[in-house]
Amino acid sequence: MKHNWNTCIVGDKLRLVPYREKHVPRYNQWMQSEQLRELTASEPLTLEQEYQMQKTWAEDADIHSVLPECTFIVLSRQLHDATGNEVDAMVGDVNLFFNDPDSKAKAELEVMIAEADWRRKGLGVEAVVLMMRYAIEHLSVDTFVVKIGFANGTSIRLFQSLGFEEVGRSEVFQEVTMELRSDEATRQRLTEQSQFATTESYDD
Repeated sequence: MKHNWNTCIVGDKLRLVPYREKHVPRYNQWMQSEQLRELTASEPLTLEQEYQMQKTWAEDADIHSVLPECTFIVLSRQLHDATGNEVDAMVGDVNLFFNDPDSKAKAELEVMIAEADWRRKGLGVEAVVLMMRYAIEHLSVDTFVVKIGFANGTSIRLFQSLGFEEVGRSEVFQEVTMELRSDEATRQRLTEQSQFATTESYDD
């Protein structure tokens, strides 16, 4: 069972909730988009395969590193407050991957705002800020890594705005690698950017 299985984080514009079975069909629908798969370096999965991935994430305490060890579904608070329905309020997801077997202090971060109508509204930035703060305070992460395709200028600018710096480029994979260490200034900035966020117990 994953770190955030019973955790919900409420921010200004969004709610972060753990990835549950009820979210799978909408998520799988998103990932039929070739553009989203390209931006997230994902492979197409059938609905049955996606259900199995979600189940593995939820139940396997020693999960393989190709799956995130901490994942939240991003809900629009505006939609959720209006409908009370999580599936209708889904707009994306945010993940942490622990790919270094020798260190759980370094994590790869990934965010996706899948619903085009909800991009460029600050949800991606807020999702990253809330995830980073959660990872620092609850998972003892001190270094964040992102890998972004050269063509994804929006994501590159997002992470630059949060203080990430380029540390490498791969012409083979057509991606840039950026990092941010969690020093005192970073932690203070994240706290200020999420000062009204709350963490709640999640039970669907």
